Amino acid sequence: MKPNTERDGIAAALAAYTLWGLVPVFFKQLATVPALEIIAHRVLWSLLLLAGLLAVRGRLGAAWTAARNPRILARVALAATLLTINWLVFVWAVNVNRVLETSLGYFITPLISVVLAVVVLHERLRPRQWAAVLLALIGVALEGWRSGGLPWVSLVLAGSFGLYGLLRKQLPLDAANGLLLETACAAPVAALYLLWLGSAGQFGTTMTIDALLIASGAVTAIPLLLFAVGARRLPLVTLGFLQYIAPSLTFLLAIFYYDEPMNLPRLLAFAAIWAGLALYSTDLLLQRRR
Repeated sequence: MKPNTERDGIAAALAAYTLWGLVPVFFKQLATVPALEIIAHRVLWSLLLLAGLLAVRGRLGAAWTAARNPRILARVALAATLLTINWLVFVWAVNVNRVLETSLGYFITPLISVVLAVVVLHERLRPRQWAAVLLALIGVALEGWRSGGLPWVSLVLAGSFGLYGLLRKQLPLDAANGLLLETACAAPVAALYLLWLGSAGQFGTTMTIDALLIASGAVTAIPLLLFAVGARRLPLVTLGFLQYIAPSLTFLLAIFYYDEPMNLPRLLAFAAIWAGLALYSTDLLLQRRR
């Protein structure tokens, strides 16, 4: 891999993960708008932005070809459902001051993906990977004990995104065309919901709210396009290390900016998951060297 290519890939991936890590700041500004309404706007404005960008670049062909295949379209619809669930839970959690739980969810997502590889793809785990999964389970159990129940926000975010990633790996679409088709599948429901609300709910109440709702399309599409650039130019192991930037930034936001509580049981839960991620990352690095 050429140095310039790798450097560009790292810059794009860093920008993508930084934007994803700081995105709670954006959605906090929409705390007065119901999460379902935000997601409906996010779907519609993302669709319009992506369709325009891909049309200008002459890259709509892949999405159109895939849309004419019923089997691929069915998988895209399922991926769209999982992604919508993920977005909805994330935005709701951010706006009810549960940002730390979203961070936990995205920290355990890679380990959920490992479990799915065993259950769905029948892959065999190496000893370090099993240890990483066990540490993640301990972390989830500690967080459940602390909160007096399952940490459902974290588990839904990790599970929905892990399943979404599994589906996307099996679809013959790049990131931009994939999201275009996914938002197209969700768009009719989103449009009907906004029509049912009447006058698009909060849309049209203030210029600030309007601008933020429209900007949600760019907030969704721009990091994804940057990630696509990074993914094409970087080895998977490098991307694997960089992906922890997003939940780390969200973690720091939750603790130091939004003053969410951090006590010893919660710290132990995060420590167990961080240890699992360290083992998982070490295993990936050793495998690459071999």
